Amino acid sequence: MQDVPLTNRRPDVVVYRADTIDISPTLPEHVLLVVEIVSPGSETTDRIVKFDQYARSGVPFYWRVELTLAGIPVVYVYLLDSASRRYRDGEVFTGLVKSTVPFPVEIDLSGPW
Repeated sequence: MQDVPLTNRRPDVVVYRADTIDISPTLPEHVLLVVEIVSPGSETTDRIVKFDQYARSGVPFYWRVELTLAGIPVVYVYLLDSASRRYRDGEVFTGLVKSTVPFPVEIDLSGPW
């Protein structure tokens, strides 16, 4: 995904509008949802830097996936406030992610992995 000024990001998961499938590079206005999976060493980048960059570029939904100390996946959902270009807190999921925005989705996080 590219933005102006030139910032290249390679999110762990990107969901973009189907009508933009043949447009390259992928721009923020093509994207519906970005998911970042936090790993050791990426905590600050995923929680602060990318969080801010995706919001300022207008990506409507940002999901961050982290593991608890017990190894349980937690999904933090953020929704863009288009007026301020900042994310506001949404739901927090463990076990089962069941959301209707930006589209209906159900993901079982209980494993096995």
